[in-house]
Amino acid sequence: MVLIAPSLVSSDFSILKEEVIALEKAGADMIHLDIMDGRFVPNLTFGAPVVKSIRGATKLPFDAHLMVENPELMVESFAKAGADFITVHAETTAHLDRVLQKIKSLGAKAGVALNPSTDESAIKYVLDRLDLVLVMSVNPGFGGQSFIQSSLEKIARIKKMVKGYPVMVEVDGGINPLTAAASIAAGADILVAGSAVFKTGDYRQNIKALR
Repeated sequence: MVLIAPSLVSSDFSILKEEVIALEKAGADMIHLDIMDGRFVPNLTFGAPVVKSIRGATKLPFDAHLMVENPELMVESFAKAGADFITVHAETTAHLDRVLQKIKSLGAKAGVALNPSTDESAIKYVLDRLDLVLVMSVNPGFGGQSFIQSSLEKIARIKKMVKGYPVMVEVDGGINPLTAAASIAAGADILVAGSAVFKTGDYRQNIKALR
């Protein structure tokens, strides 16, 4: 069954702990943490201290998506804050293999995110380092964008590429019940959803609709 990872960037930041608790009760499988630095993407969100402050609110895995330049400077702080998965963008570092090795050495699972215009060949030589490939189905940095349909072909190609490796395929951006179904059919293992989960107060029903 596909895993649902609600993105806290769409939650109420004034009650983050309560939101995390509510998401676990509603049936979420993971908590997705969109970390934005205002440089690689235009917006700023939150850092490792905030992640650490909410870690004790749930036993669900924390899925930290670092939309930041020079992620090698930040991965240790997020691992120490309690991130179970740490995903870096292939576009943000000249030493992707080195960063993935560092994430693994810190005891976290390692992921690579690919922007819509980034070819999947970027991960060809690091498949043995990966636990997760994150396909961006919108351009990163903003919530509420429309799903890019060509992402479906990319998901399918990556699913084929990682066959034989213990690698999950995650999709992030424009996820709603319709695009969720199409993404699952293409091979997605994890769906990240922001507004689709938080748009109403019924988190349980919204998560159920995505499955």
